[in-house]
Amino acid sequence: MLIESSPDTCHWGYFDAARPPVAEIESGAEVTINTVSGAPQVLPGAGYHVPPELLAIHAAGPPPMPGHILTGPVAVKGARPGDVLQVDILEVSLRQDWGFNVIRPLAGTLPLDFDDTHLTILPLDAERGIATMPWGLELPLAPFFGVMGVAPPPAWGRISTIEPRAHGGNIDNKELVAGTTLYLPVHAEGALFSCGDGHGAQGDGEVCVTAIETALQGRFRLTLRQELDLTYPQAETPRHLITMGMHADLDQAVEIALRRMIVEVAAQIGISKAEAYMLCSLAADLRITQTVNREKGVHMMIDKALLVPAAPR
Repeated sequence: MLIESSPDTCHWGYFDAARPPVAEIESGAEVTINTVSGAPQVLPGAGYHVPPELLAIHAAGPPPMPGHILTGPVAVKGARPGDVLQVDILEVSLRQDWGFNVIRPLAGTLPLDFDDTHLTILPLDAERGIATMPWGLELPLAPFFGVMGVAPPPAWGRISTIEPRAHGGNIDNKELVAGTTLYLPVHAEGALFSCGDGHGAQGDGEVCVTAIETALQGRFRLTLRQELDLTYPQAETPRHLITMGMHADLDQAVEIALRRMIVEVAAQIGISKAEAYMLCSLAADLRITQTVNREKGVHMMIDKALLVPAAPR
């Protein structure tokens, strides 16, 4: 199933459990989703491909609240609050030959350091997998979706796409490229998965508040997992287990990601929490996911080869 981006299939700036799904699939089915990014003021000049649906979304009017253009939501049959949605990210590809980066006053990790807005249009070469920087550097691309999330709890009402929370959303984790898996706790009937905020490349931190923002196509497998006991987003790559923490205080975000890793390591190996804490100190890596989305992000990674069940003692 292919879901195109359009004024009818996109929601701009918000998540809301009351938004009806644009499609419904069986658990374990694949879905391909097209996304677009950017407000009218970031469009490039002549010579670049601008997806016509982005212009149609602009023509439909400004967003109800500031944030990202998301495609969805997609309902998964049978999903209920308390379940977990497994999102296998099978493919991610570019949909246009440009991306943009914006530095804005009073935004980003250094909100007082830059007094002017700086908009940079970056040419993207999908065949070579590079972006060309203004001074000539060819930067390798590693595309991923900055925003992947399910609907928030209905009691939250309509919330901004800017802050990442327990439903996922604006996670901005550059590890979540094709071949990785994201696990999201379900809060509403059908799960209601949406994605957007396509990034061509991003460093840990996303310090100036934007990555290479661009239009992407993603192919996903969405699987309902009723046996998992997760209340917070978690992920894995072919090599690593990833726990996450989101909080306005970066220290608190660190503690959330670490505590969740201790629980996972202790359970998977069959060791005490103190032993798991020790292993995290010796072999796991804390990384700054992003420092710009009001709720800051931290993720912790550990090599899955170390999670070998303990021998009887």
